[in-house]
Amino acid sequence: MTHRLSTDTDDGLLLIISGPSGVGKTTITRGVERSISGAVFSVSCTTRPKTDADVEGVDYHFVDDAAFEAMKAREKFLETADIYGKKYGTPRAWAEEQVRRGRLVILEIDVEGAKQVKKKMPAAFAVFILPPTEEALLTRLRSRKREDELSILRRFAEAKREMESARGSGVYNVFLVNDMVDESIERAVAMVGAERERRRGAREEKR
Repeated sequence: MTHRLSTDTDDGLLLIISGPSGVGKTTITRGVERSISGAVFSVSCTTRPKTDADVEGVDYHFVDDAAFEAMKAREKFLETADIYGKKYGTPRAWAEEQVRRGRLVILEIDVEGAKQVKKKMPAAFAVFILPPTEEALLTRLRSRKREDELSILRRFAEAKREMESARGSGVYNVFLVNDMVDESIERAVAMVGAERERRRGAREEKR
């Protein structure tokens, strides 16, 4: 049994944030993390090589393929993904421990990852970030000036598929349109606060 600390509360919540490339989900995720006391961002394990810019335990937990597969076989991940031949996984024990401690644990993952997490932790609160319009998303992708036009159009097509998949997944509690990012962060923070308050009320009614 987990030893109770004086800082522990019963307000633990696993928050999933998803959204297509270019929608601003990382900015919103980091904004929520900064705005809510006790919020922690989940650090994934990965088999991709560590670069000079990476910090172990901050950017990722770097493991080799054999270690990753061993963890997966022992169900040590809430979700896993294979992206361009490199594997990524969300450590399960750490996330569950932090939720028990009353923290807000934030996962920034895609729709397929969110489906996996919801099966293992159905109480997770999932938010999908949408652009104001598809045209606005295409404009944002172009404005980043990271890729050629063909690559941008491929990414845009994938973004549309992901939005369609999210709508039909039954996973997401809220769809948040990101028009003005500061306002979107405020709305996301308010949604999380309202959900924690709702759950607090439900627990008190059972007592």
